[in-house]
Amino acid sequence: MSEATEHLVTLRQRQDYQFEIEFGGGRPLLVADEPPPLGQAAGPSPVQMLLGAVGDCMSSSLLFALRKFRNDPGSITTEARAHVGRNDDGRLRVLHIDVHIRLGRPAAELQHLERILDQFEAFCTVGESVRAGIPTDIAVFDSDGTRLH
Repeated sequence: MSEATEHLVTLRQRQDYQFEIEFGGGRPLLVADEPPPLGQAAGPSPVQMLLGAVGDCMSSSLLFALRKFRNDPGSITTEARAHVGRNDDGRLRVLHIDVHIRLGRPAAELQHLERILDQFEAFCTVGESVRAGIPTDIAVFDSDGTRLH
């Protein structure tokens, strides 16, 4: 097993529920905010950032796997959707996540696709970590809209 790495972000409150998120390394700040009635929706909400992280990680993992076999998947488009509801204690929680990844090419143009689709999710650090606590379903479609996975 390889050594663990550490990642750090710093959050600073601007006002009410708005926070600046600093990623370091000269990267631009991100402003996060809760939607009304708590916040003003001046930036992505925590749920949206979670979806972005899971969707980005799954998309990157699939892209890496496709390129490993010298495939050009074209432009990838991913939609991640959270189902938010109340748990048994009546508290709002992310109950389920659906991620739909659409490739920019038809499946017939891609090599070793079955092997890639069987493996790519396991290499997604964020998605698989989140999946340990939130049920997450991943679907992959080709450019023709055919569901591949």
